Order: sequence, then structure tokens, then C-alpha cells
Amino acid sequence: MRKVVHFEIPADDVPRAKEFYRSIFGWQVQDMPEMDYTIVRTTEVDEQTQMPTEPGAINGGLMRRTGETPAPVLTIDVESVDKALEQVQGAGGRVVQSRTEIPGMGAFAYFTDTEGNTLGLWENA
Repeated sequence: MRKVVHFEIPADDVPRAKEFYRSIFGWQVQDMPEMDYTIVRTTEVDEQTQMPTEPGAINGGLMRRTGETPAPVLTIDVESVDKALEQVQGAGGRVVQSRTEIPGMGAFAYFTDTEGNTLGLWENA
């Protein structure tokens, strides 16, 4: 059984969204300008692995809203992004963004399911 391991919240105004989530929920945010992305910590992480220390907890990110990601995205951990995308297409889903490498971390992709929802896939390096 594959787990949800990350969430992404799209925003029209990322600085405003960062302040909103930081001020209400106490989430920590860290900008990744080279990726035009903001990491969001909702729970403590292991400093070496950057993975949540609390079982079942997940962290996420804030990003600019696009046509491909107009609503929040849940990301599912998979052994192989490429294999999962093949399975998605075989089951009637559609690839939104093909495999994209994040050096030293892993790879991700976006797809839509048969109901039109956009979700993410994550493969650890």
C-alpha cells in the first residue's frame, strides 16, 4: 500500500499564503528560490533525512497556482515514477507533468485520475 507523503497548496499570492499558514497554524516555511517553491513544515523532521519524526505526519509545500495545479495536490510515494505513470495511463488517467528530477532528493510527476483530480507521485533518490 503506497502512502501519501507530501501535500502542495497552490497560491495566487505566495507571500500572502505563507503568512496565512504561518500565522494561523504555526507552520514553518523555507523558500527554495531556485525551484520557485516554498517548503512547509507542519511537524518536526529528522535533520539528516528531512523526514517527519512523527509517524503518519507529512509536510508539504506552497507553489504558484497554474492551470495544471489549480487546487491542493496530494503526493503519493512510489518505487518508480515512470512505472506508476504507465499504470496511471493504463487505468484511464493522464500525465500532467512527466518525471522531473530534484538532484539529491528524488523525482516527482503530476497526473490526473479518472475523476479529473490532479495528484503527485514521488520517488526517493
